[in-house]
Amino acid sequence: MPTERITFAGHDGSQLAARLDLPDGPVLATALFAHCFTCSKDIPAARRISARLAAMGFAVLRFDFTGLGHSEGEFANTTFTTNVQDLIAAAQYLAGRGMAPDLLIGHSLGGAAVLRARAGIPSVKAVVTIGAPADPGHVAHHFESARGQIEQDGSAEVLLGGRPIRIGRDFVRDISESALIPAIEYLKAALLILHAPRDETVGIDNASTIFLAAKHPKSFVTLDDADHLITRPRDADYAADVIAAWVSRYVPLSPPAPPPGAPEGVVRVTEVDPNGFLQDIQSGPNHHAVADEPVSYGGTDRGMSPYGFVSAGLGACTSMTIRMYARRKQWPLTGITVDVCHDKVHAQDAGLAGDGKVDQFRRKIRLDGPLDEAQRARLLEIADKCPVHRTLENSAHITTELLPAQDRVVTV
Repeated sequence: MPTERITFAGHDGSQLAARLDLPDGPVLATALFAHCFTCSKDIPAARRISARLAAMGFAVLRFDFTGLGHSEGEFANTTFTTNVQDLIAAAQYLAGRGMAPDLLIGHSLGGAAVLRARAGIPSVKAVVTIGAPADPGHVAHHFESARGQIEQDGSAEVLLGGRPIRIGRDFVRDISESALIPAIEYLKAALLILHAPRDETVGIDNASTIFLAAKHPKSFVTLDDADHLITRPRDADYAADVIAAWVSRYVPLSPPAPPPGAPEGVVRVTEVDPNGFLQDIQSGPNHHAVADEPVSYGGTDRGMSPYGFVSAGLGACTSMTIRMYARRKQWPLTGITVDVCHDKVHAQDAGLAGDGKVDQFRRKIRLDGPLDEAQRARLLEIADKCPVHRTLENSAHITTELLPAQDRVVTV
């Protein structure tokens, strides 16, 4: 997906580093992603969810809060309230580009922040929280042992996620005084709550509290045995798929016009797992699938193989072609089943000249309904006129073009 590296002014004027993930076609809607406590915009869950939404036509802005990641400023001088202000500043930046956010997504403390920030971003129609606390003060347990030093000295350095972070006194006091329930009760947006029952960092009771406080429309989906940071690719992919399916009910997405020369649109295939073969497939804004290889070939067997998709295309096109003809003739065809098998066979075994191997697709077609023998024979002939059949039997011409990496830098 095309990505712009941008900066924009945060709550105190510090330049905040951000990535704006864009769809290949027109922008149909905009999402704003808030990361977890002391994390960054580049955590795996944020990247995967952004990629999934971009494939649907969303532009997704994810940024580092003040003092974190590549953003300017001192984290020790920030609070939960300033995080919310940074979110509103990000929304204002997007609005200035004609892309006011329709969707807010927040992970962990970022989830609490988007719930609070919603009131200051009137364009938002839907909000998603992932492993969010119902009380911002929940994060205080990360630095409980340093509370005394923080109050006495104004700040203290604590170890979070294996790296030192300086926590300020204002941050501690702000999270203890920030009541989130009123913001949830007056959210005025559709709400999706994603939470793992085994989350040891933010307990599942937080999801219950948020859900009970919110007004409809609201939804809760369990992330099963996912960890708090959604580090496993399959858990991040699942969360992304749930968000993508849910959000289309509340954020209108008008399908883009197909590009010139491609009347059926563009199929985008994106690698998901560099260590295996899992691929994410998006056809236009509405159709999604995954491809993989069997475990015996080094894959994880989470989707059809590439040749499985070719066989599926042949079978689907065969069935559609038969149905179209039978419908036009008004014949009593009540059902169609097409079984397709693919093999590599010697050319002579396939009845062709030559000594090499060729691809052989074997179709077995069942036609249900009170058809006479002449009708069945004719429909079998029609099966061979299916466009995919003709493409496979004739030589196809494939052109390949290497595209430049799209990673633009914009500073405002």
